[in-house]
Amino acid sequence: MENENSPLAVATSPGRSVVFFDLETTGLGQSCEIVQLAAVSGGHSLNLYTVPRCRMQRGAAKVTGFRVRRHRLYHHRCPVLTNTLKEVLVSFIAFLRMLDRPTVVGHNIRRFDCPVLARALDEFDLKAEFQLAVSGCLDTLPLAREILKGRGLQSFRQENLVRIVVGISYEAHDALEDVRALQRLYSALRPTPEQVLRQSFTLDTMAEPAPKQPPAAKAKGSCKAPGQWPLWKSFKQAVKVTEGPKGGTTGP
Repeated sequence: MENENSPLAVATSPGRSVVFFDLETTGLGQSCEIVQLAAVSGGHSLNLYTVPRCRMQRGAAKVTGFRVRRHRLYHHRCPVLTNTLKEVLVSFIAFLRMLDRPTVVGHNIRRFDCPVLARALDEFDLKAEFQLAVSGCLDTLPLAREILKGRGLQSFRQENLVRIVVGISYEAHDALEDVRALQRLYSALRPTPEQVLRQSFTLDTMAEPAPKQPPAAKAKGSCKAPGQWPLWKSFKQAVKVTEGPKGGTTGP
């Protein structure tokens, strides 16, 4: 039985806020770097870019539309406003703090996004601050597999799930559009607190084997993200940006 004071028990407690998050990176390898970080909670959003210190892999550039030329970042040939990687991470932590230790939710984040994020946080000694700002992490990939077991789905890629479950198509591989779509998918999946708990983890436990899926059963109850209080006025002062035609943070 889960200790009621443990991080994962806190993450699934009633009234806990939820932040949907995604990264775009220079590639899929262990040494890839962050290019875009986006997060959404209700009507509040964060969208930041950073110039990577390593080359964009050809496949990643083709899929995401990101290019680096003369130390400037372009997205589909348009220059975007950028911050240093440390500024991006500090701004993300500030966003999380204003939501009172939310659960961070993403698709396939246990195997990819969170390890990349943890490596970057470690580089700037920010991992402890991140851990204190959140109550836990939740991966919607195994969550969707559990909830939609028996539906005969051939692919659990996020864009495919959004098309089938939500009934919409969107511009995938743009982190901001990905998290907006994921927020709608999560609402449509309506996971139970027990399902959420099974697929929750922390940066310290993410390397452990994921739990096995239980036998299919009818779900009772739901786990919904609560309404959010206005936070943009206080948050906008926490982000240091430079002038540019695209990117930065957005609010309601």
